[in-house]
Amino acid sequence: MPVKRMDNMGIVVDDLDATVDFFLELGLELEGRATIEGEWAGRVTGLGDQHVEVAMMRTPDGHSRLELSRFIRPRVAADHRNAPVNALGYLRAMFAVDDIDDTLERLRGRGAELVGELVDYKDVYRLCYIRGPEGLLIGLAQELG
Repeated sequence: MPVKRMDNMGIVVDDLDATVDFFLELGLELEGRATIEGEWAGRVTGLGDQHVEVAMMRTPDGHSRLELSRFIRPRVAADHRNAPVNALGYLRAMFAVDDIDDTLERLRGRGAELVGELVDYKDVYRLCYIRGPEGLLIGLAQELG
């Protein structure tokens, strides 16, 4: 078996506290926060001397994680948070929710904005994309029936 599991997905952010609060409101749990720096870290990423604040968020079932990182050093090199849905590279993270209307209402209180429309897909799912903190593209899906 070549792969055991996907351990986490990393997202670089500017405001770590606001982004952690957003994902807590979504229903993820904060697994821990740490500062990562040192020669070993730069060897892994290829960035050399780096200093990063990291928050690890976990889904309630314990199977999925988001690693949120705020780079102090070196500075962020590129910004594609506002790229359209059809842009190359990282697109979005999709979360299954119990009640999409309630989730949207709570996340709007944290600044989330609907990208398009909330739609029904073949009476199987209700789906939407939102822009979360810092323009992060987030998908929400509620299974119907």
